[in-house]
Amino acid sequence: MMKIIILLLLVLLTLGFDSVKSTISYNDKGFSINGNRKILISGSIHYPRSTPDMWPDLMKKAKDGGLDVIQTYVFWNGHEPSPGNYNFEGRFDLVKFIKLAQQAGLYVHLRIGPYACAEWNFGGFPVWLKYVPGIEFRTDNQPFKAAMQGFVEKIVNMMKWEKLFEPQGGPIIMSQIENEYGPIEWELGAPGRAYSAWAAKMAVGLNTDVPWIMCKQETAPDPMIDACNGFYCENYTPNRPYKPKMFTEVWSGWYTALGSPNPYRPVEDLAYSVAKFVRNNGSFFNYYMYHGGTNFGRTSGRFVTTHYDFDAPIDEYEVHVFSSKSGACAAFLTNKDTKYSTDLTFQNVKYNLPPWSISILPDCKTEAYNTARIRYMGSKAEMVLAGGELYWQSYIDETPSADVSDKLATEGLWEQISVTRDASDYLWYLTEVNVASDEGFLKTGKWPQLTVMSAGHALHVFINGQLSGTVYGTLEDPKVTYTGYVNLKAGTNKISLLSVSVGLANVGVHYEKWNTGVLGPVSLSGFSWGTWDLTKKQRWSYKVGVKGESLKLNTETGVSSVRWLGGPQLAKKQPLTWYKTTFDAPAGNDPVALDMWSMGKGEIWVNGESIGRHWPANNAKGSCGVCNYAGMFGETKCLRGCDQPSQRWYHVPRSWLKPSGNLLVVFEELGGDPTGIAFVKRTASKAVSS
Repeated sequence: MMKIIILLLLVLLTLGFDSVKSTISYNDKGFSINGNRKILISGSIHYPRSTPDMWPDLMKKAKDGGLDVIQTYVFWNGHEPSPGNYNFEGRFDLVKFIKLAQQAGLYVHLRIGPYACAEWNFGGFPVWLKYVPGIEFRTDNQPFKAAMQGFVEKIVNMMKWEKLFEPQGGPIIMSQIENEYGPIEWELGAPGRAYSAWAAKMAVGLNTDVPWIMCKQETAPDPMIDACNGFYCENYTPNRPYKPKMFTEVWSGWYTALGSPNPYRPVEDLAYSVAKFVRNNGSFFNYYMYHGGTNFGRTSGRFVTTHYDFDAPIDEYEVHVFSSKSGACAAFLTNKDTKYSTDLTFQNVKYNLPPWSISILPDCKTEAYNTARIRYMGSKAEMVLAGGELYWQSYIDETPSADVSDKLATEGLWEQISVTRDASDYLWYLTEVNVASDEGFLKTGKWPQLTVMSAGHALHVFINGQLSGTVYGTLEDPKVTYTGYVNLKAGTNKISLLSVSVGLANVGVHYEKWNTGVLGPVSLSGFSWGTWDLTKKQRWSYKVGVKGESLKLNTETGVSSVRWLGGPQLAKKQPLTWYKTTFDAPAGNDPVALDMWSMGKGEIWVNGESIGRHWPANNAKGSCGVCNYAGMFGETKCLRGCDQPSQRWYHVPRSWLKPSGNLLVVFEELGGDPTGIAFVKRTASKAVSS
């Protein structure tokens, strides 16, 4: 459907523009590359959200779909997982990705940032950055600016060395520094403005000889090009009259949050938004996303599904005519009304415009395209069973107890990420309480009540090794509180709290200061003498991760280190359980996925590669109904999949599979039935046009 939109919009290129001589230049009419000016059509494809073997086909589809440019962020935390140790291999082979784009005949818009947002873990920043002494993110802070400049220079120098900037013969025609900084600058005030000016000067000083962009920042200092992100940007105006009008993120939909329905945007609305932007002198627009891909491993942002998909939406009414000195003419006929069609007479010809639509007349006579009359002529994807029954074996992980001799043992509660450094989703908070044999509740049988308050994101409470209860938060409210009666005995009782992070925050002012984990208060009430405060003076010890992670049970070598049970001894509906099986690659070349409907929450690995977090049991809560079309900077967001899992199917790249003997490992923290897991193939059947 997007291909139809792009191809039909290409009629606009017949209008003609003046040429310029410099390699890359711009004015209010748009960009010129080697003397050729055209409306640039772009699409976002993020290299770590797919695999290298997928890149060539993605590039081909993008080119065949009418794109001129591929846009991608650069993901700092993937490239520098620890200070000075760099990774540019596999899914993070940025140079290969860019070269493949060039081979496909595409330009590249490189959004170096290095802040990305992108619903990516920690907004793309490495977690170690949070612990640089004196640091504050994205403001006039010397430690942050030094670290940021070091990484930006690393990327720019790498691109120069590989001769990837367009003046060197490469495909990179523009770069971006920072990302959607306008709201942050406004809230920070003077430090934000100083930082913005510094970032612009630093970027320009790297001498890339291509334009730099600052999106969603009306105050972007010269020579930065300020650009618009959103559902609609037709009325957006650059902050200088000589700058081109750019739409860096045309949101084709929205991401899915765990526990929420799947948002989508009707393609008519998307087409309407783009057509109206171009009608209002827009010269560059980028579909965000053109290919969403997968948040493999633990790369997704807080409460974002493993599946990263921005579906497709629509926008407005009046007449705009474009003509050149030679007499060429094009017209946009617009109907803003969201309910009623209208008859419009233009140059003595009557046209009928459906609600919320734009008709494009490339010769000011013949309607070549109307945004509301789009009919998807492509294929419809279906999930069909692939492969036979899987034979599973299980291993139940241990529930640790407090160890007062542990070097991490201390009075009070520690923030989770300060302990784990995000090496694991899991942190155990461990303590002991001693109950006197004559305590009143032991005689009455009325158990005391445990209250645990956590900064998020999920919490499992174990008393003497037995699961007592689970609570988890949401994207809107990640904090959780557990309140429940717990069975304590006379003598020593072991309280084990498993705090679980579900991706780190990726957006917000100083989000590096946001907390995760059990920070209290933690208390036991119902004792004859009052309430026991376990928050500050109680001694706690900590263990990072679950035992199976340290044993590397997700790998071929690790699985042999424990005793697995199968057949009638297979554990089902048990928390903290590992499952493994082997399988042959499903026949054919269709994309492959895992149907995880029968499981609770955890992570999936195939041949040691992490597919990502699974959480299908967190059913989508919401209201699915009629779409409401919005105006400029609003949103047209529709919902589907209410009362269904936010994500049921999990993509398994075929490049990770061997013909036979593949290892599939699932860690289940809530409790599930692995016998319900199945491989499916994503097949395409012809859709009938309506």
